[in-house]
Amino acid sequence: MDFNDFLRLSSKIKNIKLPAEASQLKMVPAFREELIKRQGDAIKTAKKAGVLALFYPDGNHQTKFVLILRKTYEGVHSAQIGFPGGKLEPQDMSLKQAALRETFEEVGVSIHTIDVLKELTPVYIPPSNFYVHAFIGFTPTTPLFKLQEAEVEALIEVGLQHFLDDKVVMTKRVNASYGVDIEVPVFQLNGHIVWGATAMILSEIKDLLKELI
Repeated sequence: MDFNDFLRLSSKIKNIKLPAEASQLKMVPAFREELIKRQGDAIKTAKKAGVLALFYPDGNHQTKFVLILRKTYEGVHSAQIGFPGGKLEPQDMSLKQAALRETFEEVGVSIHTIDVLKELTPVYIPPSNFYVHAFIGFTPTTPLFKLQEAEVEALIEVGLQHFLDDKVVMTKRVNASYGVDIEVPVFQLNGHIVWGATAMILSEIKDLLKELI
């Protein structure tokens, strides 16, 4: 999709009703639907994080968004694919600010160049006890990405047209914290398997955009 076409959608994105949980549940295994119904008390005391789905034009003025491959470390999200973002820190005035700050720290995109369009439906992540608030936004020029070497292994630039293709959604077996080896719905993007909370957020973004295109 030409980036000018994406920009024309931006005002509609701000005003459209979110697909919410109906979209997110497309990307969870059946047993987790029952867990989601029982996680209300856990959310009340969960740690909070903000992440950003950042759209931008590439060198050919085609619309892309960025995901990151996290470094291997001792933790539940080691070597996983996600959005730029991170934990709400004391200096952050809001979850949106946390998402913007972390995006700058992790991939080097200045917060002053980003227009945040909308907050998406939050997602609770039981293994790490995080309640993640995702935002959708854009920067009008092709970013000069600079990766945070300590935390980011690689940048994954996903073309919007590729993402909107229904063929990128499939089922794969993965090693998950709540099951040794289970079948889950996934996105296959640029050769990478994306599942879990990131896939749930992507599903809402995809359904939201498909309502407008």
